[in-house]
Order: sequence, then C-alpha cells, then structure tokens
Amino acid sequence: MITLAIAGKPNCGKSTFFRAATLAQVEIANYPFTTIDANHGVAYVRTVCPCQEMGVPCGNCRDGVRFIPVGLIDVAGLVPEAHMGRGLGNQFLDNLRQADAILQVVDASGATDAEGNPIDIGSRDPVKDIEFLQYEMSMWMYGILSRHWEKLKRQAQARDFSLAAAIADVFAGLGVTLESVRDAGEAAGVDLRTAGEEDLIRFCRELMVRSKPMLIVGNKADQASKECLDRLAKHDVIFASAAGELALRMAAEGKFITYLPGDLSFAISPGANLTAAQRAGLQKVADFMQAFNGTGVQQALDAAVFNLLDMIVVFPVEDENKLTDSKGRVLPDAFLMKRGSTPRDLAYQVHTDIGEGFLYAVDAKTGMRVKDSLELKNGDIIKIVSVRK
Repeated sequence: MITLAIAGKPNCGKSTFFRAATLAQVEIANYPFTTIDANHGVAYVRTVCPCQEMGVPCGNCRDGVRFIPVGLIDVAGLVPEAHMGRGLGNQFLDNLRQADAILQVVDASGATDAEGNPIDIGSRDPVKDIEFLQYEMSMWMYGILSRHWEKLKRQAQARDFSLAAAIADVFAGLGVTLESVRDAGEAAGVDLRTAGEEDLIRFCRELMVRSKPMLIVGNKADQASKECLDRLAKHDVIFASAAGELALRMAAEGKFITYLPGDLSFAISPGANLTAAQRAGLQKVADFMQAFNGTGVQQALDAAVFNLLDMIVVFPVEDENKLTDSKGRVLPDAFLMKRGSTPRDLAYQVHTDIGEGFLYAVDAKTGMRVKDSLELKNGDIIKIVSVRK
C-alpha cells in the first residue's frame, strides 16, 4: 500500500487533516506537540470507476466515484534544529522512513510561530515554514551519511568499490536506490569521491527530494489574509481547510448533508435538523469550497498519489466479458501502479505466482489481446492469463 506522511511544525493542523482524511479519533488541540506518537490510519484517493462507462454496476463505488486506500501517518510536529535532536526531532524524522511521499502542512494563516505557539493571525510569513522542513530532512540525511563517511571513503580507494551503491545501502531504509544516488550527485554537481561537507549537504538535499517527494498544503487557508495567500500562491501549494473538511465528513456521517470527499460542493439533506449556527458554519465552508475548488484535503491526497508519485489505477478481472473475478464480483479490485507499468507488472502485483506464470493479457474494454510490454493507462481493465507455478 502507498503510504503518505503528514509533516510540518506543531499546531499547523496536521492532526485535523489526518482526522478529516481518515475519520480516526485523534487528539486535536491548539498547542504544540498534541501528537507525541505517530498516528497511523487509512485514507483514500479518488478516481473514476469504469463501471458506468462499461454499463455494469459494480457495487464498489458511489455514483461512479471509486475510493482506493492508502496509508496515512500523522507524525509529531517538527521544530527548527530537529535534526540535532531538538523537540521530538529524531523520532519525527525516523517515522518518515515509512512514507513514499510527504504532505507538508503549513499554517497558511500565519497564526503560529516557528515552534507552533499561537500568535496573532498574519504575524508570521507562512513561506518561512516551507523551507525549514526540507532543510531539517536534508540535514538529518547528512547526519546519517556523515556517520558512515570516513569508512566509505577508505573503502572507495579500492578500484572495484562502488561508492554510489554503498551510499544507497546506507539509505536503504529510506527507499533510496542506486539510480537516485547517481541522479542526486549529478544534479548537485558533486563528485562523491572528493566531496567535502558542503558538497555532501547539497547532495543530501537533492537525494531527499528524490527519495521523499513533498507536496505543500496551505492549511487554515479559510483564516488566512489575502497577503498570506498571495505569498504562498507563488509556490506550488494546495490550499486547504482541514477543519472544513472534517465538519463536512461528520455532517455527512450524520446524514445532514450529501457529500463525497473531493466534491466541489455539498447539499443539505431535506429535513435536516440544523441549528442556525450549524447552517452558518456550513455556509462558511461552502464559500471556501467555491473559492478554492473544494476543501483541499482530498485534492492534496489525490495530487500526492497521482501527480507526485505518478500513479495510475488499473482494474484486474478474471472474466473480461462480465468484468468479474472468480466469485462473480464486478470490478472488485483497483490497484495503484506506477505510470509506465505493463500487464506483466500487474500480474506480479496480483500475485507472485501469477506473475511468474504470465502468458498474456486481454484489454477488457476492447476485448483485444495486448502485448506484455504495453504501457497501461489509468482506468484500464485487464484480464491476466497465467499458468500458475
């Protein structure tokens, strides 16, 4: 399962975002370090289910909207100099090892200082909060590498020793590959065999970007001034109101409104018994959604998986005519796969034995047999023909 981590300084709304995305019960409070131990939950990314296109109701979507699970981690807030062990820094950074990508939540309203303490709205430039997380992660990675560096340099004197491969081994727990080490060194303009401290820090920054891609979420945008929003808009930011999304999710659970996460609007249910204050609160959320094309929570999850990680959704079936599995269930599975994946890759994702016994695949939409080297597209429905080993 793809795993995303929610990161940022304390008190920027990470736990609210986590609860809005998962409906898990976590503590939410207006003070730093509400979260001490990482919270783990399941969120969902949204895609179009092909059942309506194919005219075969599947029972696994809602009005043609399919939600696919991803792991979500809400980790403790990060403060400056966390890589030196300040705050809960080392614990925080270690929790990020499990993540494929990071949602960096910043307080778009500028109402919390660098440590997460409440201050007047607009008192802090939210742009300052973007750089420090990347810096702390880079320095954390540099700290790991520096502990091994002298030994690696000695080993590198051997003609057949691959320094890049050895560095990849050092960071294996972070999902770093040999290719990403080489790419990072090239992008940073660093010759690893002669690198000094500044070179290695620059190299680690590039390596961090490649191994832990980040998406910036400007949370509390519903409280932010135009000046703060304009400053953040110069960066690649998704504006969000996690509190607004949570309110909608709770209202939908109570049948007071009709709403699916990621919708651009919602409808109050006929006969809903809402107080004037509740209606006013919902109207405020509706105004935000109109201005920002939704609450931003689902949009951030989708962007992280489909854009940042470049994933697609593929639907495997056993009967290409009825679009069912062996139990007669219509389109029961939806797999997230890296763009560029092939039918053979899908076979291995379904099961190792099926991958090893792969013969060919059938595109259920066309009924045509396809090459095993075909690049799969988002929304493909594929039958795998295999001889189990």
